[in-house]
Parts: sequence; structure tokens; C-alpha cells
Amino acid sequence: MKGANIMKTVNKIILLGVAALLTACAGGNGELIGVQGREIWFEPVPYGMLYIPAGSFTMGPSDQDVPFSNTTQSKTVTLPAFWIDHTEITNNEYRQFVYWVRDSIAHYLMGEVNEEHLVTEDIYGDEIDPPSLNWRARIDWYADEERETLEPMYLPEHERFNRRKEFDTRKYLYEYTWIDLRDAARKGTANADEGGAPLRKRGMTDRSIFIKRDVIPIYPDTLCWVHDFTYAYNEPLTNMYFWHPAFDEYPVVGVSWKQARAFCIWRTNLLNGFLQKRGQTYVQNFRLPTETEWEYAARGTFNTSPYPWGGPYIRNSRGCFLGNFKPLRGDYYADGGIHTVKVGSYNPNDYGLYDMAGNVAEWTSNAFDESAYNFSHDLAPDYVYEADDADPEVLKRKVIRGGSWKDLGMYMQTSTRTYEYQDTAKSYIGFRCVRTYLGRDVHDVL
Repeated sequence: MKGANIMKTVNKIILLGVAALLTACAGGNGELIGVQGREIWFEPVPYGMLYIPAGSFTMGPSDQDVPFSNTTQSKTVTLPAFWIDHTEITNNEYRQFVYWVRDSIAHYLMGEVNEEHLVTEDIYGDEIDPPSLNWRARIDWYADEERETLEPMYLPEHERFNRRKEFDTRKYLYEYTWIDLRDAARKGTANADEGGAPLRKRGMTDRSIFIKRDVIPIYPDTLCWVHDFTYAYNEPLTNMYFWHPAFDEYPVVGVSWKQARAFCIWRTNLLNGFLQKRGQTYVQNFRLPTETEWEYAARGTFNTSPYPWGGPYIRNSRGCFLGNFKPLRGDYYADGGIHTVKVGSYNPNDYGLYDMAGNVAEWTSNAFDESAYNFSHDLAPDYVYEADDADPEVLKRKVIRGGSWKDLGMYMQTSTRTYEYQDTAKSYIGFRCVRTYLGRDVHDVL
């Protein structure tokens, strides 16, 4: 009996020692030292983007309000650092998105899915994502078996011109999701107790109600070159502008605000999916710039000048025009471009950004309101409104900036703001993406 008691005591000592060891491993030396073994992080320069440092500037008119529209006013605002595309998104870059959607349809029709990852389930066991596609499988568009399987992707015979077998781009539909964090912030107290009184506990609501979904056709509206202008011969651009290699480095047009947003979400998933496969940490989402970010980037270091190159003139000392717009009394070719030109055809601003004035106007993320400067915050201003199809047209207005090849010189000013409707596509509107910098400043050292 005495020996058994000794063994019990020894076992207790061993257990206590193991518990102490586990506690030491979990808590280190008992001091607050943070979670150890974390990834050492630095943010590499995103391909095709430039860094815009954090700072403050006076947003608003640097010259007279030519149309007396009174939609701007001088206002000092502050922005965190961000990355921005050094040119507008080109036809060839947007075509990568189009081909990705096309190929995903082909993989789905051919039944090529990853057996090891068929569905994704939430914590309740409900399927939330479709089967993942096997992108390693090669698509042979001309093989007999694939040709029959992929036949629904092509135009039906009665719609073919000169019997050419072409893809039916109307079927290029992209389903995408995003989380409405502002809605979550407002409705995060939606739970109620048994008596019906709201419980002030944020984050306790089923977050699926904040996940928004949309399905849109993503192929550019190539007919925009015809329907934007009356009694003008622009059919050659409709026929060739988006798909022909001659226009690969021209800015993509005919893209609505919703399509531009979908592109940003696809671009985010493309990069973060690649990082996930390599076991690396996600980065911030690509998105459309706010109009404040756009104006700050367009001004470069000339915070009080009306144009990205300074000002107050739109010609240089030799009399050459500094951007692609509609100069003089309509001499489109006086600046070197009849319509759009290749991105980067004119000198960049001090940040190294091309075409921040002229070529094509650019979508921003913001809803347009004439008085937005009055009620928006002075720290990273951002007025947004998610308009439904049933909403009045006035609520579907989105801010565009920068002026285009068909606009007068005043639209090239960095402070000029106007709008277009979110579900329309024009031959003079394109876009570029931004991404918020992860940290305070690019010069911070670990």
C-alpha cells in the first residue's frame, strides 16, 4: 500500500510538471510577448502599380468653375497611402478577365472539377460555393469530343455572319460576391432578446446577410462607338477595337461601373488565390479609387495647380498639347489623337501616372451627389450608395474623373467632377484600380 501511494505521488508530480511545461510553452516566460512565429511581412510593389504616399491636400477647384455647376468646393482632406495603376486598364488586361470567364464556362461544361475540393461548407454544413474548377486541365477547342461539348458557347447557326463560328459573348456571365461592411456596422445590433429588445452586441448577427451577390455580363459593349455618336462613322472601331491586337495597349472602354467593379473583385481573387496556394498572407482588395484618391493621385505634387502637369496651361512651351482631348474648336487631331490613343502616349505626372487627364475618363467608386463635399468626412472621404435596378436613375449616378478624348479642356482639370450612370457603358470611359497600402508608409522598417 505504501508503494502504491508513492507511485500515485510520483504520477501527480509528473502530471503537474507536464501541465507546467504546457503552460510555459503557451505563455512563454509569463510575460506578454504576443504570438510568436508570425510571418515577417513586407508588401512588394504590385505589378503595374505605383505608390502614392499618405498626406493631406486641398481638394476642389484650383481655377474658375467654368460651367458654374457648384458641385465642388475647396476642402482640406487627408488620405492614407495606397497603390494605383500607372495607366488605365488596357484592352489586353481586361481581355484576361474575359478569357478567364470564357475558360471557366468551358471547364464547367466539360465537367473538369477538382475531386479534392468539390464543395465549400459553412459551419452549419450548408454549401456556399460551387465545385472548384480544374484549371490545370487543357482545353482543346478543336478536338471532336470537346467541340461537341462546347457547342453551346458559340453563336447559333442562324446568328452567324458569313458562316463564321464565333463565341456567344452574351453568355460570359460572372457571378461575384462582396461584403457590405457598412451595412454590417449599421445592423450589427440586429439580435433581440426574448422580449424583443435589441441586444447591443455587435458581430452576433448571421453575417451571410451582409454578403452581396451579383451576376453580370462582362464583355465590353463594343457597340458603344456607334450609339454614343449620331451621324458618325465609327463602325471600324466597333468591329476591331476590343479584340484586335492593334488595340491591345489602348484603354478598355464600353465597360460599365458594375463591370469595372467586377473586374476589381476578380483581380483580387486571382492574386489572393495565387498567394493562398503558396501559403502566403492575403493582401488588400483591388478596387476602384474614391474620387478623393483619384484627385490626390492626379495632382501629383502640384497640390494647387489645375492640371496633373501643373498649369495653368494645356500646352507646353513649344505649343504641344499635353493630353488627349478635344482642343480648339473641335480639331481632334491637333493633340495627336483622333479618338483614344495608347496608354502612356503623353508624359506622366510627378508620381509617374499616365493619362490622368484626357484619353478616357475614369470610373471612381463614389456615388455622385452635388453636395457630397459638404457632408463627407475630411478623413478619407467616401460617399457610396449601392443602387438597385428599381431605384430612380438619380441614385445610379457614379462619379467619373479626368476627362476624355472627346471632352473640352476644362474636363481635364483635376478637380472637375461629373457623372455617368452605373449601368451604362461609353466609348470614352475606362478605369484603373487602386489598393490600400498595408501599413503607415512604405518607408517603415520592421
